[in-house]
Amino acid sequence: MLPAPCFCTAPDGARLAYREIGDGRPTLLLHGFSSTAVINWVAPGHAAAVAATGRRVILPDLRGHGDSERSHDPAAYPPDVVTDDVFALLDHLGLTDGGYDLGGYSLGGRTALRAVVRGARPGRLVVAGMGLAGVTHMRGHAFADVFGHVLADTPAGPFPPGSPEGRITDFIARIGADRTALRLALGTAVDTPAADLARVDVPTLVVCGDRDDPADARALADMVPHSAFATVKGDHISAANRSDALGAAIATFLEAS
Repeated sequence: MLPAPCFCTAPDGARLAYREIGDGRPTLLLHGFSSTAVINWVAPGHAAAVAATGRRVILPDLRGHGDSERSHDPAAYPPDVVTDDVFALLDHLGLTDGGYDLGGYSLGGRTALRAVVRGARPGRLVVAGMGLAGVTHMRGHAFADVFGHVLADTPAGPFPPGSPEGRITDFIARIGADRTALRLALGTAVDTPAADLARVDVPTLVVCGDRDDPADARALADMVPHSAFATVKGDHISAANRSDALGAAIATFLEAS
């Protein structure tokens, strides 16, 4: 049974939704860009796999996504606000240094890592579906370029069926995502210098699909101290949404804490 959303309020007044599954050690998992907590974590069974290890899995919808506020006001999307929202949720839940674990997929993984660079202190960190280039040079990354094409005021489509742009366009339409809110949320990304990554001292799992960009994910793992690297079957989309291996890999890593 799908848990009903709970809500907290960000410092700027934005209403942010989150769901909880299970009991035990608090573990925040952040979804990928244009997705939702339910699609990314609940529906494929990843949240349940992590909860089964004795964890209270907390699943926010990022600003501009899902059941969280999807404002069309550009002022609601300042730089790094998605990371700010992670800190707001931690404060709302009363989670303090070392008393929780944190992870995310794609944009969620980037945001989780960004939160640690900015001072969050989880016991363990999971960065899934994200590599070094997406963390240090988001503006020129293929990920941003593809979504930029899809979400432009005047899209360049129709895009060829099966192309990255075509798949994303179909996905956004199917789940009823808000294109304007997504475009504004995409623009909030702030890059993290490699020197800051080298100072991360939280045990970290970097994991991605074996048909995604494992070389770039490996480069991120090599940059972050105390990190482990793993792959699961799939590309960027199927590794998250069509395989139970991702949840199993995350659960195994977190159980070691």
